[in-house]
Amino acid sequence: MIEQRKADHIRINLEEDVGFDRLTTGLEHYRFVHQALPDLNLADVDLSTSLFCKSLRAPLLISSMTGGTERAHLINRNLATAAQEAGIAMGLGSQRAALEDPSLADSFREVRPVAPDVLLFANLGAVQLNYGYTVDHCRRAVEMVEADALFLHFNALQEALQPEGDTNFAGLLDKVEAVCKNLEVPVVAKEVGWGFSQETARRLANAGVAAIDVAGAGGTSWSQVEMYRADTDVRRRVAATFVDWGIPTAESIQMVRRGAPHLPIIASGGLRNGLEIAKAIALGARLAGMAGPFLKAAVVSPEAVLETIEVTITELRATMFCIGAASLDELRDTPHLVRRTYHAL
Repeated sequence: MIEQRKADHIRINLEEDVGFDRLTTGLEHYRFVHQALPDLNLADVDLSTSLFCKSLRAPLLISSMTGGTERAHLINRNLATAAQEAGIAMGLGSQRAALEDPSLADSFREVRPVAPDVLLFANLGAVQLNYGYTVDHCRRAVEMVEADALFLHFNALQEALQPEGDTNFAGLLDKVEAVCKNLEVPVVAKEVGWGFSQETARRLANAGVAAIDVAGAGGTSWSQVEMYRADTDVRRRVAATFVDWGIPTAESIQMVRRGAPHLPIIASGGLRNGLEIAKAIALGARLAGMAGPFLKAAVVSPEAVLETIEVTITELRATMFCIGAASLDELRDTPHLVRRTYHAL
C-alpha cells in the first residue's frame, strides 16, 4: 500500500495541476531595491555556506521527494548525481516503505555512492513515533543511506485526508524529544507544504530539533494531491476544501525566526527560482529547498537537473550582485529587501 501511494504521488505531481488555487508563498509581496552602483565584482559574490559540518557551494537543497518505488530509482540517482556535481544538499523521501519492506531500500541506498560528499537528509514521518517507531527505527533510516541528518516530517493535514492516514498526533512531542536526545545525527523538523507557526517552532526548538524546514504553503498543495488519489466523492470534496490551507512560506519563515531565533531555517514551499531563494534568505533562512522544478528535470536526466541548478544559482548570484551583497551573511542582513506598496487605481 505504501509503495503504491508513493508511486501515485510521483505520477500526480508530474501529470496534474496540484498547486494552490489562490494562496501564494507571499514572497511576491517583497522586492529588492536595486543598487545601480553595487561596488562589487560579480565574480566575487560568494554563495558558499555550511550546515552540520558539511560545506556547500550554494545554499540550495534538493527537497525531499521520493523513494521506495521503481520510478524512484532513476529520479533519486539523477538528483544525487547532480547534487554531487553542484555541491548542494539533498533530502530523501520518506523511508518508511523501505523500513517495512527491505526490498524497497535500493532506491534510497544508491544515493550515497553517487553523492559521497553531499549534505544528505534521511526522512521519516514524525507521527510514526506514535505507531510503534522508536529511536532505533530513526537510526536504521539514517544508517540505510549514510545520512548526515534526519528529517522528521510533520503532515497532519495530509494524514487526515488519506483514507489510510495515521492521525494520532497526541503526545508526539515527547517522542520527538527522545529522538533528538538519543540519535547520533541532528534532527530537523520538516513540514510538507503547510508551514510551521511561531508556537510550533518554539515547542520544537525546546524539544531539541537542530533546524526547521518551514515547507510553507504556496507550492505543491498536498490536499490537491490527495484529492486526485481519493477513492470516493466524499473524500474528494473534503480534500478540495483545503486547497488553500496553510501558512505562506514568507510568513512561516518569519514565524519560525521569532519562535526559534537560534535555529537554522530551511526555506521551502513553492520556491521556483534564485530570486525567490534570495528573498527567503534575506528573510532569515540559511538554506532554501526546491522540489517541483527538480522532479520534472530528474525524470529527464542528471544533466537536466544540473541545468536547473545552474540557472537557479546564477539567478541568486545576480540578485546578490544587484543589491551589493557579497556573501550570504550580507544578504541576510541586507537593508534592501522591502515590502511592496500597492496603490489603488
